[in-house]
Amino acid sequence: MSEAVAFLHLLLGTVLLRPYVFLFLGCYLYFAREHLGWPRTMVYLVVGYFLAWASELASIHTGFPYGLYIYIPATKNQELWFFGVPFMDSLSYVFLTYASYSLARLWLAGWQARAQHQALAHHPLTTVVVGAVLFTLLDVVIDPLTLRGYRWFLGQIYGYPDYGIYFGIPLSNFGGWLIVGLVMLAVLQRLENRPRQPEAVAVVARLWASPAYRGTVLYFGVLLFNVVMTFVIGEMILGIIAVFLLLLLAGLTLAAMSALTGRRQPARS
Repeated sequence: MSEAVAFLHLLLGTVLLRPYVFLFLGCYLYFAREHLGWPRTMVYLVVGYFLAWASELASIHTGFPYGLYIYIPATKNQELWFFGVPFMDSLSYVFLTYASYSLARLWLAGWQARAQHQALAHHPLTTVVVGAVLFTLLDVVIDPLTLRGYRWFLGQIYGYPDYGIYFGIPLSNFGGWLIVGLVMLAVLQRLENRPRQPEAVAVVARLWASPAYRGTVLYFGVLLFNVVMTFVIGEMILGIIAVFLLLLLAGLTLAAMSALTGRRQPARS
């Protein structure tokens, strides 16, 4: 088998083994193209992937930033791996950070609409920090679930030498997600190059007309998928935590949407 054929075989295997990853990736491409435009959407796909991959490569060799863990090469002959890291794993960071950034923008727009802490809400760093926190909160559900991949169709792809305090996950992992989230979202914000919040709309249904907010749908889609899977594999305590997180974030999002729909004038930079 030639190298080109072997690569195509592994690429096809990657898609067939992880169809949900590519479904979410397709959502990112769909939502981001109107928000960022195709060139910047693709630039973030490449740059974001490299940053995520580099962080994972560093962590499996040095323990920074997530803590020391190992990838189990059980699927090396079935899907793409790059220098010891599964291709699909780093790819997910791109759409997860974009979704988190979109939700952060929606929240801050609602915050501005309520005329609360205007200076802080307008500061560019605020969106990056809030987005990074939202990105990390996703991992509160995602990592414990993926660690139990042997109990669902993901498969066992990684593990920690030492069992962590949170469902087997060390707390350093979440610190790593926060750090990487801050870096990736700073890059995304730079690419966006749109300091002004999207214009307010008259009714909740028309929030869909603001491209910068559409990634919110992706955020809750990813979170809901992981919530469902925790119950599918019988992790009831983790499932309860996940449901609580989902309801909390949904409530805050609805509050932001309510503030936006009640506003008469668009936010100004």
